Amino acid sequence: MAYPRPQLRTVEVHRYVTPLREGGSLPALAEADDGFLYVLKFCGAGQGVKALIAELIGGELARLLGLRVPELVFATLDEAFGRTEPDEEIQDLLRASTGLNLALHYLSGAMTFDPLVTAVDARLASRIVWLDCLLTNVDRTVRNTNMLMWHKELWLIDHGASLYFHHSGQNWEEQARSAFPLVKEHVLLRYASELEAVDSEYRALLTPAMIGDIVALLPDAWLTDASSDETATQRRHVYEQFLLTRIAASEVFLNEALHARKALI
Repeated sequence: MAYPRPQLRTVEVHRYVTPLREGGSLPALAEADDGFLYVLKFCGAGQGVKALIAELIGGELARLLGLRVPELVFATLDEAFGRTEPDEEIQDLLRASTGLNLALHYLSGAMTFDPLVTAVDARLASRIVWLDCLLTNVDRTVRNTNMLMWHKELWLIDHGASLYFHHSGQNWEEQARSAFPLVKEHVLLRYASELEAVDSEYRALLTPAMIGDIVALLPDAWLTDASSDETATQRRHVYEQFLLTRIAASEVFLNEALHARKALI
């Protein structure tokens, strides 16, 4: 079955509008050369390019699975961009983020998802919980749902806390076959009564070609640094194999999620 291959546009940031001081990464609202506003995620922020890698992989996987995610774009930042910024902390961040960053299309007027206000049907909840188990996304909790309501539809944002194996220093192969105990904190777990059906559907849908196409989007500049002799190709291979191994062993995180949900309800 044919599917649209993922592609990301590249925009140039023209104007820094305002910082968005949620969390520690200091994302910002910025205007690009195409006239649109974006939530800009900086390569020079806290977790650096690893957060951008997780954001790109998580966002494009969600889109591939039919979930709503704001458009992701590569966003270039000129060396001179931050010189007129009066805030020294922001100026340092802009200076450290010269080059290629990542941005999400700004959903003007969107409201933070509140589970006490908006009901989510079982199928959608199960799809989101399954994806977050695959990605080991630790940041979809009641305290910080990382979901928005826009035009009466649920949108996923901020996957930067996913794929935490690349921060842990532990063997990625072991991590790929591990459970995801933090699923018990997932804001939608209570409503995710169709996890087994979704698992069967998504395992069949997510082919090696699809995973490879998403991982191929990662820029070389985000995959090489002085801490390792690995090439960009080698690091892409790790991300690709991590995801493929985790999909093949999905019964591990599926059973964890089913057990956590049973304990919850």
